[in-house]
Amino acid sequence: MDLDQLDLNPRIIAAVKKARLKAVKEVLHFSGADLQRLTGLSSPDVQHLLTAASSHLRGGPILTALHLYQQRERFPAQHQRLSLGCPILDGLLGGGLPLEGITELAGRSSAGKTQLALQLCLAVQFPPQHGGLEAGAVYICTEDAFPSRRLQQLMQQQQRLRADVPQDVVQSIRFGSQIFVEHAADADTLLECVSTKVPILLSRGMARLVVVDSVAGPFRCEFDGQASATRARHLQSLGATLRRLSSTFRSPVLCINQVTEAVEEQRVALGPPGPWDEHISPALGITWANQLLVRLMAHRLREEEAAQGPPGHPARILRVLSAPHLPPSSCFYTIEVEGVRGALRAESC
Repeated sequence: MDLDQLDLNPRIIAAVKKARLKAVKEVLHFSGADLQRLTGLSSPDVQHLLTAASSHLRGGPILTALHLYQQRERFPAQHQRLSLGCPILDGLLGGGLPLEGITELAGRSSAGKTQLALQLCLAVQFPPQHGGLEAGAVYICTEDAFPSRRLQQLMQQQQRLRADVPQDVVQSIRFGSQIFVEHAADADTLLECVSTKVPILLSRGMARLVVVDSVAGPFRCEFDGQASATRARHLQSLGATLRRLSSTFRSPVLCINQVTEAVEEQRVALGPPGPWDEHISPALGITWANQLLVRLMAHRLREEEAAQGPPGHPARILRVLSAPHLPPSSCFYTIEVEGVRGALRAESC
């Protein structure tokens, strides 16, 4: 950029040019003391020079995080979310799943994790005005066979679940032909799948959601305690690949995870158990946790816990454990024939 564009006294600009500095960027390569020696200018003149150069390159006023939040309607793409197909669950997550980053859904068996993943595979196919991304999903199974019967049931019940969407829109979507299923029984196969096969579908716009069910399966079976370093390297490689895919194609990644019992020291720190806290934590440890953007926990109350509530009280709770844009909070949910529905809000935690 030309030095003559700076709003400065011509004397200062002449001194800078005499020092053989030809561009505004070159000025900022030097400290104030160095500029004084090069140009022969006084300290106040040098400060004026540096201020003018930095302001010129910045191109406008500095925006704070608060300013960006207040003007979020000007940046709709940055605030876009993938709807879960339920306004209560979307409200818990600030609109749905972020398009960039890995969201983990952990919980015990029968908590409804796979149900919610299947529901998202259908929700992503809706047009953007109805919370979707108008594309398909990649579903990677690492443990059980893909639950095709339940998926068919959910597809048939979409009109009941998504009463907010016009019937002709629901009927126009070919749900079954836009879910691509892969099976990966070990860590190497899983990494190869997300490194070679998944990018092809994302790059062609055929899919905009990646589901791994579950991420813990290959790593719990394949690596013992003596192979912890190898397991950590594989987890880091998997996390980096998924984050890169999510960022490149603005496609949310949902990883279902198992849980482990907290050790005694963690139990003391956590305090007495609450109605939805059994002193459990997501599997795979800190190495995997560092790869995540959002961490959710699904919990199904035991019979004795559910009996303490009023009749008809929901027996499942979805909690936000950590997220940069969400407070720790939770809500109840139920699993119906048509899918997963949020119920009344639980206490903030």
